[in-house]
Amino acid sequence: MAGLTMLIVTALWVHNGGAQQLTGGGADALSAIGRLTGLWASDLLLLQVLLMARIPLVERAFGQDRLARWHRWTGFTSFWLMIAHVVLITLGYAGAAHANAFAELWDMVWTYPGMLLATAGTLALVMVVVTSIRAARRKLRYESWHLLHLYAYAGVGLALPHQLWTGTDFIGSTTATVYWWTLYAMSAGAVIAYRIGLPVWRNLRHRLVVERVAWEGPGLTSVYLTGRRLDRLPVRAGQFFHWRFLDGPGWSRAHPYSLSAMPHGRGLRITVKDLGDGSSRVATLRSGTKALIEGPYGKLTGETYTGGPVTLLACGIGITPLLALLGELPYAPGQATLIYRARNEAELAFREELEWFAARRGVRVIFLLGQRAARPSWLPARYADRTDADALRQLVPGISGSQVYVCGPEAWAEAARTAARDAGVRPENLHTELFAW
Repeated sequence: MAGLTMLIVTALWVHNGGAQQLTGGGADALSAIGRLTGLWASDLLLLQVLLMARIPLVERAFGQDRLARWHRWTGFTSFWLMIAHVVLITLGYAGAAHANAFAELWDMVWTYPGMLLATAGTLALVMVVVTSIRAARRKLRYESWHLLHLYAYAGVGLALPHQLWTGTDFIGSTTATVYWWTLYAMSAGAVIAYRIGLPVWRNLRHRLVVERVAWEGPGLTSVYLTGRRLDRLPVRAGQFFHWRFLDGPGWSRAHPYSLSAMPHGRGLRITVKDLGDGSSRVATLRSGTKALIEGPYGKLTGETYTGGPVTLLACGIGITPLLALLGELPYAPGQATLIYRARNEAELAFREELEWFAARRGVRVIFLLGQRAARPSWLPARYADRTDADALRQLVPGISGSQVYVCGPEAWAEAARTAARDAGVRPENLHTELFAW
């Protein structure tokens, strides 16, 4: 998709004289390349918006963790292309006018139509990109990162007048104008429809409220919710919503929590680990507190499972969607294995429910306890003498013929996914959900 749109944009640039300008050399060549990098940056920036517009068909096809990776890639790529556009256009214009580059940049910002807005949009995007670097994200609370990330929409919106008023490649031909207006309309329409309209409609229809809150273990709290027409809510076990609880200041910041029990028409359950300000407040919620949702999201579902051997690999809070899947998947007694990784006994949650699944539905439950291995691994240190794949084969004989579901922290889930592939699990039988942002 990205490659095709980039080819279209390049073709439009050639049609509007870009290649001819490039052959002129010197300042003209710099301006021509600057035009092209600006077009590529705009194209990828709009695709980035579409990727995270929460379009249900796209979410079901690819899953949000894969879309988030593509969103991240297109985001950083469009940013560096945008920087190249600014530098090359400035140098090209300065060369043509025989002016100082800094003076030319100042003149462009203050005198060209729409450039002040474009500058503000660029600064907003710089802030978003800087706070998206992994080192910066580790120092930010999720709530702060999420709030800052919303400025990307301001960056995209503020750049539009600049392209309309001064962008030759935007208005240079009817084809170019139709293409860019269509892409902008699709992006804006998708955000309005699926980030705003659909959540508003679902909340008005289902009117979720907290029924009760239950302690599940150290730092773990379950929230039971009721509402109207929940049998009409299109959600499956393994999926998650973005939640807002109307319990006071800070309610506007959404947090992603998976369902921890199979959804049914009478209610929903989520389980939250105390990892920050927003999650710690969950334990203090009172009965009757209203909840707002966005979703459901995620592809860690039993959509393609019709029976046979199934293995679920969970680490920490990653147990929650897999517990919901245990309730929904149509496996026979003895066909399901759950491997649950935790540092110690105290961190294991839902012991009674897991014992029920073992006794009533024949689930084989394996607890992997202990400190992490010294090497990157999904195993505890006591398995250090074995490879990740060999240990998985030993724990689950016949793993290669199993449907495998993996959920946990990013590094652990990647190690578990690699082990499953090395153990012979086919890619179409490997389903994952990463807990990362």
